[in-house]
Amino acid sequence: MRIGWHLLLGYFLIVAVAGYFVLSIFVQEVKPGVRRATEGTLVDTANLLAQVARLDMKHGDAAYGQLARSFAQINQRPIGANIAGIRKDRNEYRVYLTDGRGKVIFDSSGQAVGQDYSRWNDVYLTLRGQYGARSTRSIPDDENSSVMYVAAPVVEQGQIIGVLSVGKPNSAMASVIRRSERRILLAGAVLLGIALAIGLGFVWWINRSINRLVFYANGVAQGDAIPLPKMGSVELAQLAQALESMRVKLEGKAYIEQYVHTLTHELKSPLAAIRGAAELLQEMPPPVTAKRFLTNIEQQSARIQQLIDKLLIQARLESRPGLELAQVALVPLLRQVIAGKEAQATQRTIAMQMGNLAETTLTGDAFLLNQALSNLLDNALDFTPVGGTVRIESVRLEHHYQITVSDTGSGIPDYALDKVFERFYSLARTDKAKSSGLGLNFVQEVARLHRGSIRLHNLQPHGVAAIFTLPL
Repeated sequence: MRIGWHLLLGYFLIVAVAGYFVLSIFVQEVKPGVRRATEGTLVDTANLLAQVARLDMKHGDAAYGQLARSFAQINQRPIGANIAGIRKDRNEYRVYLTDGRGKVIFDSSGQAVGQDYSRWNDVYLTLRGQYGARSTRSIPDDENSSVMYVAAPVVEQGQIIGVLSVGKPNSAMASVIRRSERRILLAGAVLLGIALAIGLGFVWWINRSINRLVFYANGVAQGDAIPLPKMGSVELAQLAQALESMRVKLEGKAYIEQYVHTLTHELKSPLAAIRGAAELLQEMPPPVTAKRFLTNIEQQSARIQQLIDKLLIQARLESRPGLELAQVALVPLLRQVIAGKEAQATQRTIAMQMGNLAETTLTGDAFLLNQALSNLLDNALDFTPVGGTVRIESVRLEHHYQITVSDTGSGIPDYALDKVFERFYSLARTDKAKSSGLGLNFVQEVARLHRGSIRLHNLQPHGVAAIFTLPL
C-alpha cells in the first residue's frame, strides 16, 4: 500500500473514532435531554394548573369546575400547530387531581375518578411536601408506552389540600427524538464525508509531490535533463534539494570517470603512433622516411589538439548554468550557417541546396544553435562523396520547428544507428581522418538544453537525414 493511503487510513480512522464517540454522546443525550426539557415544561404546567384547581376545590366543584370545563373543550377543534415540521393537532396532557388523602377527584381521561393514587410516587411525595414525579408503562414490556407524570401541590392557607399531576406520554416525544437523532447522524455523515474529502485532497497532494520526485529521480537515472521540481512544503523541498545535491555529486563523479576513460581510450592510438614514429626516428632513417614519420607525428599531434579543443567546448556546454535566451529568427540563422559552409562544399564539389525554409522566431541561444547546425552540416559534408548533394529545409509545425539536413552519402550502418550520439564514437570517412566523435553529441546536448530533439535515419536508396526539432 502506498504511503498516501496509509496516511489517509490513519487520518480517517482517527476522525472516525473521534466522530463515533462524539456522535454517540450526542445521540445518547438526545432522549434524556428531550425528557428533561419536557419534565421542566410539565413542572411549570402542573404548578399553573394547581392554582386553577385550588379555586375549584375551594368551591367544592373539582369534578365540574373551571379545570374540568377547560379539558372538556380543549380537543373539540384541532390545534393545527406545525412545530419545525412536526404536526400537532390535539392536547397530549393527561391531568388528574387528588384530594388530601390521595383519592382522584378529577381525571381528564375519565379513567381514574374515585381511585386511590396515594401510593403513586407523584402523589405520595407531593403530599409530604417533596417533589413528586413518576414514569409508568401502560404496557409493561413496551418502553415506548411509558408516561411521565409530574405533580404540584394544591395549597390553601399554607396547607396541602390536594395534588395535581400532569402526565405526557413519551411516545409524543418520540418523533422529536428520532428527528434529532437523524439530524445528528446526518451531520456526522457529512462530517465524515468532509473529513474524507480533505484526507483525499491531502493524499493527492502527498502522492503528487512524491510522484514528482519519483519522476525526477527516474528521469535522472535515464540521463534526461529534468529540472528540479518545486515542492509545496519545506520538508519535501529539502528532500528534493538533497536528491538534487546527490545527483550533482554522482553525475560529477560519473562524468569525470567517463571522461577519463574515454579520453584515455581516444589518446591511446595517436600517442602510440607518435611513440612509434619517435622510436624509428632515433634510428636515423633516410630523409624521405624521416619526413614521413615527422608528418605522422604532426598529424597525430593535431588530432590530439583537436580532441582536447572539442572536449573543452563540450565541457563548457555541459557546465553552462543556463542558456542566453533571446528571440532568434531561424531563417536568417540558417542562411548564415549555410553561407559559412559554401567554400568547404565548393572545394569538395558538393552541391548545397536550400529547400523551403519556413519563417519563424523562437526563444533560444543563437550561438549554440549556430554551432549545432554547423556541426550537422559538417557531418553531412564529411560523409557526402564528391559530386554529391547536401540539402537543408525546414517546416513549421503546430508546436515545433523542424530542420532537416540530408545528404547523399552511404548512410549509417545498422549497428551504428544507436551509437552515433555517444561521446567519441565516430565512423570512418572515405577521404578524411577519423573525427573526434563529439559533433553529434554536442548537437544532442544543444537540443536537450532547448527542450528539443535530434534524430538520424537512413534515406532510400542512400544518404542520411538529420532531423533537428525545436519547440516553439
